[in-house]
Amino acid sequence: MELKADQLYKQKIIRGFCHLYDGQEACCVGIEAAIKPTDHVITAYRVHGFTYTRGVPIREILTELTGRKGGCAKGKGGSMHMYAKNVYGGNGIVGAQVPLGAGIALACKYFGKNEVCTTLHGDGAASQGQVFEAYNMAALWKLPCIFVCENNRYGMGTSNERAAASTEYYRRGNFIPGLRVDGMDVLCVREATKFAAEHCRSGKGPIVMELQTYRYHGHSMSDPGISYRTREEIQEVRSKSDPITLLKDRMVNNNLASIEELKDIDVAVRKEIEEAAQFATTDPEPPLEDLCQHIYFNEPPFEVRGPNQWISYKSTS
Repeated sequence: MELKADQLYKQKIIRGFCHLYDGQEACCVGIEAAIKPTDHVITAYRVHGFTYTRGVPIREILTELTGRKGGCAKGKGGSMHMYAKNVYGGNGIVGAQVPLGAGIALACKYFGKNEVCTTLHGDGAASQGQVFEAYNMAALWKLPCIFVCENNRYGMGTSNERAAASTEYYRRGNFIPGLRVDGMDVLCVREATKFAAEHCRSGKGPIVMELQTYRYHGHSMSDPGISYRTREEIQEVRSKSDPITLLKDRMVNNNLASIEELKDIDVAVRKEIEEAAQFATTDPEPPLEDLCQHIYFNEPPFEVRGPNQWISYKSTS
């Protein structure tokens, strides 16, 4: 899916921001395998993977990327702002989703639901002040929040060693227990998340989890990703630690699947991606009069201020 998004962006079919998730697949898949559908997930703008694992079809994700009305946010969110049941976006401001996640966890506790909120941020956001404020409130009120740092080793063009006095992000909570996890191994992520979720559900308060992972693409499509790291480094990670290859090898070596079965899955996936991309490039764009829909919950759209005071824009297409 992400490779197809990369292709569509380079063809200028996808516009604006686009932050790809390939290399980090074990994080979203492992977390989803360990939590319940009724639990909650909030993350930053690298959101495609979590949108998919939370149950949004690939077709709706690619269609959202192309800005068409069949997208999961009706074509108005794009790469950074995808939403579905119990997944609260893509958030564009670095670190801003962390206090929001603490708020979702507060709601879980307030309403007496046995639910947890998985709140994700990257290593680049880990030094944001609001992250520590959220840690403090969550610990004080014993909120059922799993704070996850997806440490993919680079912020926006800067290695974490150059940006952080301490790169032990799992210790950042200080007064909150923390785990450091191999974020390239889906089974490690799953088991660690199971432990973390049980910790939160038992009333012990929040926990911090650092997933050591890697992104193959640049920070966004405007970043070639090779000015601050080498192609050799990326290739080495791909050859030794790729999460999909690791899982394939483990399944074949333990007689859980044959090479032929996995090839059939690959063929089916490629077919699904091509069909989704075809839809995403032919679905119509949302009409202009829908511009102010979905701003308020259960309220009619308000009129957009135009050349004359308080008139609605009308689509001419």
